[in-house]
Amino acid sequence: MSTRNLLTDPLCKPEDLGSAVPPTPYGISVCLPLWEHVIDYEEGDQRVVEKFKSGYPRFFVPPAIAAVFEAAEKEHAKPGERALVFPRRVHAERCAEFIEKHNAGPARVAEFGEESFGVTLFPETSYKTARLFWRFCGEVLSIRQSEAALGTEHHEYTEKEGHIATERIKQRLADITGQSKEDIFLFPSGMAANYAVHRMLSSILPNRKTVQLDFPYVDVLKLQERFGAGAHFLPFADDGDYEKLRTIIKSEPLAGIFAELPSNPLLKCVDLRKVTEMLFLEEKDVPIIVDDTVGANVNVDAFLIADVVTTSLTKSFSGVGDVLAGSVIINSESPWHEEFAAFLREHADHELWRGDAIALEQNSRDYVERMRTVSKNSVALYEFLAEHPAVEKVYHSIADDSGLYDHLQKVDGGHGCLLSFVLKDRDSAQRVYDAMQFSKGPSLGTNFTLVCPYTLLAHYDELDWAARCGVDRTLLRVSVGLEPTEIILERMKQALEA
Repeated sequence: MSTRNLLTDPLCKPEDLGSAVPPTPYGISVCLPLWEHVIDYEEGDQRVVEKFKSGYPRFFVPPAIAAVFEAAEKEHAKPGERALVFPRRVHAERCAEFIEKHNAGPARVAEFGEESFGVTLFPETSYKTARLFWRFCGEVLSIRQSEAALGTEHHEYTEKEGHIATERIKQRLADITGQSKEDIFLFPSGMAANYAVHRMLSSILPNRKTVQLDFPYVDVLKLQERFGAGAHFLPFADDGDYEKLRTIIKSEPLAGIFAELPSNPLLKCVDLRKVTEMLFLEEKDVPIIVDDTVGANVNVDAFLIADVVTTSLTKSFSGVGDVLAGSVIINSESPWHEEFAAFLREHADHELWRGDAIALEQNSRDYVERMRTVSKNSVALYEFLAEHPAVEKVYHSIADDSGLYDHLQKVDGGHGCLLSFVLKDRDSAQRVYDAMQFSKGPSLGTNFTLVCPYTLLAHYDELDWAARCGVDRTLLRVSVGLEPTEIILERMKQALEA
């Protein structure tokens, strides 16, 4: 296990390329220290990719998970077949259904190992399609789970220890949100939580589209577009989308309305009070699903408006950046509560693997205190950047002009870890990024500051579309950490002088 302290010694030098972030066997991000590394990664340059020791597990298959895939292929695959391995058989069945639905060839399902992992087997030509399911649905094996299956784990955990940790996590979330522990469901990733909600809506309200408000994290929109009846996307680049939403609400029944609080990476809030008023006036009952990952449930109470709240626990709740997890919490006062709770209990085909539950429970013990420090730091950095002559625009929840963030902010709540900014001289973004003395890679909510050229990483193949939605291709996203405020500001000042 590495002892490198990323608060004082960030992963940002060219020689750090491909290092796991944090530098442990379980680091879920990967260091991309230079702008050209990001471009080369997106272009599939093997000279960059072969240096990766880790990567976000839905996009990159870490070595331990890859070894489980290989072992399952050895046991089950026919010549010309590949395999993906999932925590349970039902997940593998869903993957097989996805492959066949997209005409990517026949797929079959088997089981592997002592824990009866689900295995999806398919022709080699279907591998890209299968990996899309793995990415969009998030029903993934974890690194710790894979190590246990291979007999190479660093720690052994009992089922009882895992159960105790899971119950503590649920109680912690219940205490923070004021919701019932029985209405909290845990998943192996934030996307698996989103996928469960989408399956729930598609089952209870079939053949209805969803609506995504504002420009969201990339895969949340892709999930809605590729599964179920599809989605209406309203990027809210201007206020005209409120009227478009009103027209959609009037013209067709909907399965759900999705929003982030605030959005990633533009840190905006669509005024959900207006949305609920529209639904009331049109006498339409449509569930509202809010993702509060960026704002953080310590700071905001999404349940004042949302029927269901999803959170990526991978991010601020964990902080360490070494475990993937997600949650779905049903609002106890929602008119949909009974139906939603019944569906999730009946289809509760997920749980955190015991080693991940234990790691997450330990990581989240100081969550509330950490978020106070991070909030103070992110506001200080926002104020610094907003006044800097080289900066054109800064995006942060403190600048939300809809009034929604203020409305939902708790009495003792602050702001999340995230901000984004765009430079006046777009051509200088590369020099500034390369000069930054912060850890560099995808993900957010880590205890150490983490930066990335977000649009290039998330939307490299659709940069013009992102620009039309108001997301600049040179946008730099900063997940602010626990470093002393003056150090964060000094490092940013030095980078901007580049």
